[in-house]
Amino acid sequence: MAVVTIIGAGMMGSALAFPARENGHEVRLVGTHLDREIIETSIATNRHPKFTKDFPAGLKFYQIEDVEKAIEGSDMIIGGVSSFGVEWFGDVILPLIPENIPVLTVTKGLMDTPEGKLLTYPDLWRAKAETLGKKLSLNAVGGPCTSYELVAHDQTEVAFCGDDMETLAKLKAIMQTEYYHISITTDVVGIESAVALKNGYALGIALTIGLNQKEFGIDSELHFNSQAAVFGQAVEEMYKLLDFQGALTLKNLKVGLGDLYVTVYGGRTRLVGILLGRGLNIDEAKAELNGVTLESLVVAERVARAILVSAEKGVVDKNDFPLLLHINDVLTKKADAELPWEKFTF
Repeated sequence: MAVVTIIGAGMMGSALAFPARENGHEVRLVGTHLDREIIETSIATNRHPKFTKDFPAGLKFYQIEDVEKAIEGSDMIIGGVSSFGVEWFGDVILPLIPENIPVLTVTKGLMDTPEGKLLTYPDLWRAKAETLGKKLSLNAVGGPCTSYELVAHDQTEVAFCGDDMETLAKLKAIMQTEYYHISITTDVVGIESAVALKNGYALGIALTIGLNQKEFGIDSELHFNSQAAVFGQAVEEMYKLLDFQGALTLKNLKVGLGDLYVTVYGGRTRLVGILLGRGLNIDEAKAELNGVTLESLVVAERVARAILVSAEKGVVDKNDFPLLLHINDVLTKKADAELPWEKFTF
């Protein structure tokens, strides 16, 4: 039996408690400073407030004040924070983790630099750990996996990525079940970039849904030609972005496209894309969603900034990314959502 400590009681971090506990491991779920009510509810009901299914029996719940106690004796740490908690995790949690305990993060995203580079979150945390004089095993999970469907035991395929295959095999052995299937790879940049890039592109595809609702009515039937066209453009641009990122193999595009598909068909990114397509600007769309966190917006803007800087340096041709740059204009300049269709043709 292993000891699995999950830090961050959001939906995805909490969902991973299911395969871990169902495999017979001790699972400790630690809430961040923002998760206090979630942990209180979970203690009282043995259910996450956003789930319709109880946690497996025997989970142990901790508030953030007891995080050091929860980490002690762990065989792996799962980082369950959103992209808005990346710096907090690096500043507060990484200093507490011993070097012998591998970390697996569920956080999807990229950070851009003034030089036009895109860094993965494991890269950022590795740099942070080095300032602490620590060498941590920092791994990540990517792939088409929604939290509520993982809880429901829908067949799910993901990839664990990190620097060491032996460590990844250990993490896979702890987490894999008959419904949670895991590939392992050392291509951290490829996997992390693929699953981050899909966020902005899913928003772009969802624009077409809102645009059709604007033209034909909110209750009109779905139109798939336009969605498919933008999906195809997204594939082309993601391919070029993975090449730009220096992915070890473009085989990882499979992971990103699967994640793109599932994101288009559900979740917050779909909702904001539809609202923007209907004609709302980004401020109005955010107000309509009443404070829902939208990581896809952050990722899209960061990637677009990096591409524009790199284009000025002659590293890339910005004309290769008309969809990405249109999404960026909608988000940052409140441009009209109507897509630049002729720029997608060849």
